[in-house]
Amino acid sequence: MRCMPVKTMFLLVEAGAAVSMLTLSFLLSVMTGQGWVLLAGALLTACALVWLFLLTLFFAERLSQFTSDLCQTMDSMITGGEEPAKAEDRETIFARISYRLSRLYNILQENRRRVDEERWELQTLVSDISHQVKTPVANLKMVTDTLLAKPVTEQERRDFLQGIRSQTDKLEFLVQSMGKASRLETGAVTLEKKDVPLLDTLAQAMSGIVYGAEQKGISVEVQCPDDLRVSHDSKWTAEALFNLLDNAVKYTPAGGKIRVSVEQWEMYVKLDVTDTGKGIPESRQAAIFRRFYREEEVHDQPGVGIGLYLAREIVTRQGGYIKVTSEVGRGSTFSVFLPRR
Repeated sequence: MRCMPVKTMFLLVEAGAAVSMLTLSFLLSVMTGQGWVLLAGALLTACALVWLFLLTLFFAERLSQFTSDLCQTMDSMITGGEEPAKAEDRETIFARISYRLSRLYNILQENRRRVDEERWELQTLVSDISHQVKTPVANLKMVTDTLLAKPVTEQERRDFLQGIRSQTDKLEFLVQSMGKASRLETGAVTLEKKDVPLLDTLAQAMSGIVYGAEQKGISVEVQCPDDLRVSHDSKWTAEALFNLLDNAVKYTPAGGKIRVSVEQWEMYVKLDVTDTGKGIPESRQAAIFRRFYREEEVHDQPGVGIGLYLAREIVTRQGGYIKVTSEVGRGSTFSVFLPRR
């Protein structure tokens, strides 16, 4: 069913009002036998038509202005321009429509902002992965080209193969770490908190660094109550703690010390991982939790700079947080705060 144009509708209303008033005036004139009644009716009809005409012009102007503003608002929403102006009179239907358009604009702007953030994060991620993969791939190409280009001794062959193994291990670690980070970020993994002994989780994490600590002669001291139970995801929390402990082993010189201590607070359980490593300058302490961040001085150490990022993500998603205190030349302490419930 086609809608009637506004102007046609008003013309029909005016014509109907004029015909009705003139007819009524004519009938009253016939009934009373007074000619002035018909004349008065005609004058009243003319006045009514004038006012209806003026009302029509005013409404048409208001409707035209609203339509123009609506088109500008829609164009602004499409292009992401300025927020539409809000109507001063909140009781009119135009104001209600304007209010809803303003809300819709804000929603679209927020969605656009999220899309831009996700696009930027994706570009950053691709750039970071490309940077991380470039070095081991270049090393692998160089070694294989050397093996193909000239004969080598048995010892050289073993050295080259060991180099290939080292670079493939780095690529494998990168892929595994990115897989874990991706599963956390996309919500593919749901952390399931259960009331379990914290010492069991800590033991899982410690098992991964025992060999490395022994190789460097690093003593590891653990202080954790046997009966302390905390609501947490044991598997993923062990992953986070392992990353902290692994970093401590990497950056603590041979013969150093690592100390793990647990304190019970009213709302949180605080777990400290303290080492006697080189320490972290205060200016860099906020950056170390970024994905793929590595200090220039430690590029000779194995790793891709994703361990601390993963640790923070795991702890944060359980309602906790991590902070670091460090002094250059005197070591670092990474403190993990886990909610007790």
